[in-house]
Amino acid sequence: MGAMGEVDEPGLERLTLPEVLHALSDPTRLAVVTQLSDAGEMSCGHLDVSVAKSTLSQHLRVLREAGVTHTRRDGNQRWLSLRREELDRRFPGLLESVLGAVIRVDG
Repeated sequence: MGAMGEVDEPGLERLTLPEVLHALSDPTRLAVVTQLSDAGEMSCGHLDVSVAKSTLSQHLRVLREAGVTHTRRDGNQRWLSLRREELDRRFPGLLESVLGAVIRVDG
């Protein structure tokens, strides 16, 4: 774990397209990413997903390890946000394209 409640996450140079695409390929993880895109930052406990807490933890780990999300600890709470700026620098337009496709399909 990093300093001041930060969770270890891969640096920008370690983000790979296959890992990011894999992280975005699951419907539950896409739902998390969409909610974070809308909200900016959310507590893990407020995510609207229909999976068990242990399953959600696994999904959140995949997103974090792929570099899609940032996790901030505050006491016993974990707050999630998208690493949108970093992803846009590394893979320009990818996140916007994925989110746009989700909105078109679901909306």
